Amino acid sequence: MSDVRRLNAGSPWEGIVGYSRVVVRGDAAWVSGTTAFVDGAVVHRGDAGAQTRRALEIVRDALERAGFTLADVVRTRIFVTDISRWEEIGRAHGEFFGDVRPATSMLQVVALIDPDMLVEIEADAVRGAGA
Repeated sequence: MSDVRRLNAGSPWEGIVGYSRVVVRGDAAWVSGTTAFVDGAVVHRGDAGAQTRRALEIVRDALERAGFTLADVVRTRIFVTDISRWEEIGRAHGEFFGDVRPATSMLQVVALIDPDMLVEIEADAVRGAGA
């Protein structure tokens, strides 16, 4: 089995909290909780669907840097601050994973690290899962 690779994205919390955007070992990758935080600010304030799309774009980009694709994703976890908005969040998730159909969970949480964040998404991938 190959060594563990840790890839960072430059988030201000990576060093403080001590985590990596994606950790890879062999044919498996784990993407940390990802939000619509870009260039030091939350984007799409108040729009849960747009935040979901942006978070998933960041997840996709992290996976691609690690040598994976969205088709390799076998599990996502979606943390939301308002479960009543499940449909707009779910539809955005479906735009990325409608054909992949990973196992997933959507859970309401009291809050995320910034009050303007409405959605945080984790992803687990196995290289070749989409083949």
